[in-house]
Amino acid sequence: MKQPTRKKKLGSYPHLMVVFSITLALLVIGLFGLLLIHAHQVSTLVKENLEMQVYLERNLPETQLLRLQQDLARKPYVARKNEQPQVRFLSKEEGARQLIDQTGEDFQQFLGDNPLRDAYLLKLNADYADTKNLARIKQELSQEPGVFEVDYVESLITSVNKNLRNVSLVLIGFAAILTFVVVVLINNTIKLALFSQRFLIRSMQLVGATPGFIQWPFLRRAVWQGLASGLLASLLLAALLQYAYLQLAELRLLEDDRLFAALGVLLMALGMGIGFLSSWRAVRKYSGMSLDELY
Repeated sequence: MKQPTRKKKLGSYPHLMVVFSITLALLVIGLFGLLLIHAHQVSTLVKENLEMQVYLERNLPETQLLRLQQDLARKPYVARKNEQPQVRFLSKEEGARQLIDQTGEDFQQFLGDNPLRDAYLLKLNADYADTKNLARIKQELSQEPGVFEVDYVESLITSVNKNLRNVSLVLIGFAAILTFVVVVLINNTIKLALFSQRFLIRSMQLVGATPGFIQWPFLRRAVWQGLASGLLASLLLAALLQYAYLQLAELRLLEDDRLFAALGVLLMALGMGIGFLSSWRAVRKYSGMSLDELY
């Protein structure tokens, strides 16, 4: 006896193939997103390791030194690590020892005195590590009681900011191109999947189904497929990232769970959005074709 054929359901097409294809496309853009996140973290670390030296007047009392340190620690532009302000006191004696170690000569023997000054070394928040903000901070700190001079390596900071800006522009350019390619790939994947449903769409039109009734199952499934693909891509990225951390522990210095979570949400939103729009365009296209064009 002839086996009964399974009845076709509106919007039924190879879901696993579509989810697999969209997952791979989103995984590619996710990998580049990880590169952007780690590049941003490297930029932040570089900027926050740039120091500003606050040289002090000579023979300041301990109470004034403590008060000045507390004032510096409260500044919004001072970097914080584990909620601790990055303010370090460098005495003139310690500064002399470091200079002797670097040069190999004891300058105090032929000078007869230590000409260096006590200083506070500040690490600044990355958001303030630009020429304009640094000039403003220098002027502000110079007016603090007990401060003799404020200094920083302006040429180094300018060079670092310039190089980081150029690298960021290149990465953003590649990200834009890659996003366009991924959108085209997902759109073509869904369009090809819906191609097998073109006669089913026409059949529904012939029995009087409204455009909304025809489109809704395709759009709903496209959204769920995009969500599933984005979730799978995020899980694969998390697994790859944990493997990379096991192989190279130093990478954990660049770890940022908040940005990674935002990337995962972005991948799911991108999958749902592109899937919805691609399905909508494909169904409209096949709905408007003549019977000759469908063959």
